[in-house]
Amino acid sequence: MMRSLALLLTLALPAAAQEFTTLKGHGGPIMDIAVHGDQVATASFDNSVGLWQGRVPTWLEGHAAAVVTLEIPEPSVVISGGDDFQVLLQNPALEAPIPVTQHKGKVSDIAVDPEQGRIASASWDGTVHLMTRARGLQSDGAPRVDVIPQILKGHTSGVNAVAFAPSGGLFSAGSDGSILLWEGRDGDLRGRPIVKHGFGINELIVTDTWIAYGAVDGGTRIVDHAGKEIRDFTLDRRPILALAHHAGSHRLAVGDGEGYIMMIDTRTWRISRDFRATRKGPVWALAFSQDGRVIWAGGLDDVAYGWPVDSLDAYDPAISGARSFLKAAETMPNGERQFMRKCSICHELTPGPSRKAGPTLHGIFKRRAGTQPGYRYSQTLTGSDIIWSDTTIDALFDQGPDHYIPGSKMPMQVIKAASDRADLIDFLKTATQETPQ
Repeated sequence: MMRSLALLLTLALPAAAQEFTTLKGHGGPIMDIAVHGDQVATASFDNSVGLWQGRVPTWLEGHAAAVVTLEIPEPSVVISGGDDFQVLLQNPALEAPIPVTQHKGKVSDIAVDPEQGRIASASWDGTVHLMTRARGLQSDGAPRVDVIPQILKGHTSGVNAVAFAPSGGLFSAGSDGSILLWEGRDGDLRGRPIVKHGFGINELIVTDTWIAYGAVDGGTRIVDHAGKEIRDFTLDRRPILALAHHAGSHRLAVGDGEGYIMMIDTRTWRISRDFRATRKGPVWALAFSQDGRVIWAGGLDDVAYGWPVDSLDAYDPAISGARSFLKAAETMPNGERQFMRKCSICHELTPGPSRKAGPTLHGIFKRRAGTQPGYRYSQTLTGSDIIWSDTTIDALFDQGPDHYIPGSKMPMQVIKAASDRADLIDFLKTATQETPQ
């Protein structure tokens, strides 16, 4: 599979070739990466944004919680969103960040339309905020800001991704498994569903001719703007957590929960490369360099990696594994379906250390919260008096982790129907090798 770091670092490459690069300095996982020219921006769980020129960072510290998404619409201007519900415009020239909009839940994605100066933000509060920003700089060199937010409601649960087509169309995708195309006049946009996937959709790339999306169940699909399937690249890996596209080199990169990046040639619609990109855990962040010759990746490590694409292993089905499609959502028992939609992105069911974002759920019943060996919990859960049981798990998903355990690292997930929560609990009792009481 993947060449080792040592080999990559010692390869005798031509002088003009790209080199393997690491960006070190963050104090937590890398949640998103953006590129503009020779600048790279990194968003981290350490509440900061790193704006890198070469390997030298400028730290932007405007957020009060983890920064999970960002864009660079122009040099040294970063628009970022985080778990503090805020979207901020940050720039080293500013004395303080400029608030762009405030959601009622964690901000999950940001998109920028450079032609029309629009900004869209997606949130777990179930909304998309659409703003317009004035162009250019003020006399003191700081960015001009003239934000007029519209709040778009159409998804039935959290919105995970938002994207503009090059021609200006706005699309969003969410935990409800839908992709919406927002149509109508400014101020009165309405979301029309074009895709209804069986599981939550995490990632979205939109061009003027096709849409790529990645889902919780590992689904990686290409559809047209009417939602008709063009290609399906689902492998037996899940969930899909990152997508990046470079139009000039016809490359689409797909990052998953197992630490792999799959590269697709969008001219031939074939998988060209498939490689392990992180030492451990998922790939949460992907971005191509300006010339498309380097793919930047980030995850649980506090380091962003820049991989020369041409040095990476070609795809070999015999090594990477044959295509293995998960069973359709409607064929699963309801409890399993609830687990796949709400829990599988972060948790394993099997014993032993887990490479996912959260601890394994194996043996969870009667276990005190914050005590699974080998997992670094937030300070909130360390020493908790919560014992996991039918009652406490039901309360967790009835109220949502952000209300039941304020300050924990658990994402906001609510299961509204009591019957769905009961089915999930019954499934967990079996799947975690515990027997009903």
